[in-house]
Amino acid sequence: MKKYLMIYKESMRVSIASAATYRANFILHSIITLLGNIVFPLVTLLIYGSGASFEGWSMYEVLLIQSIFTMSTGLSNMFFGGMVWNTMEHVREGTFETVLIKPVDCMFYLLATNFGIHSFGVVAGGMVVFIISLVHVGNATIVMWLQFLLLFLMGLFVMLGMELLMAATSFKWVANSRIPEMYGSVRQFGNYPQTIFNKSIIYLTSFILPVGMIGFFPASALLGRLEWWMLVSIFPCILFLMLGIWVYRYMVRLYEGVGG
Repeated sequence: MKKYLMIYKESMRVSIASAATYRANFILHSIITLLGNIVFPLVTLLIYGSGASFEGWSMYEVLLIQSIFTMSTGLSNMFFGGMVWNTMEHVREGTFETVLIKPVDCMFYLLATNFGIHSFGVVAGGMVVFIISLVHVGNATIVMWLQFLLLFLMGLFVMLGMELLMAATSFKWVANSRIPEMYGSVRQFGNYPQTIFNKSIIYLTSFILPVGMIGFFPASALLGRLEWWMLVSIFPCILFLMLGIWVYRYMVRLYEGVGG
């Protein structure tokens, strides 16, 4: 365990050092990614500014959901967002064998070496909106904060599980860049209150592909709107992560190299 922690620490150090070396690129990349992720909060401001609204939800409650979604996706991109592209590149270029001969688990190695400090701006921007929104929606109790942290972690589990599943397809379908785009579109459902959708969409985003856990469910905990079925969706999140890990490692075992 100590060896793995040291490897991850070193990977983080290298990523930060690289960003410090090319500061202008880091700043521009952070700004661009932040602007790309604040579109939905800006749209929300325009909606409520025009007099319209999401039924049953105040502007700051919706902004709270979207700020949590932004922080979650920012952390996901920072810690394991490059897993799909890195795996795909290694398989396409025939260099995955160099990963397999490393004296560490290949899945961990790819996760560690994909640490991206460039998503820090997205996380920081989400935190700013989160604090502003929380100030306007009232104080949360300790129990509500604990529920929020649990559900926030489950949201990260979902995204990690999906990244691993998408990366696993690279071993059989190398040019699969459209899959992350389709997943990104589905993931956007977590940006909104799930109660505005019909029951079939709620069922899909809660138990089949639980993207509601990325933003809506943790926000519901802080707003005191947590319901029993939201807690039940914790189990699909855990199963999703376990499935992603199993499928990825299974595909690694089936990998026969560029000569196979």
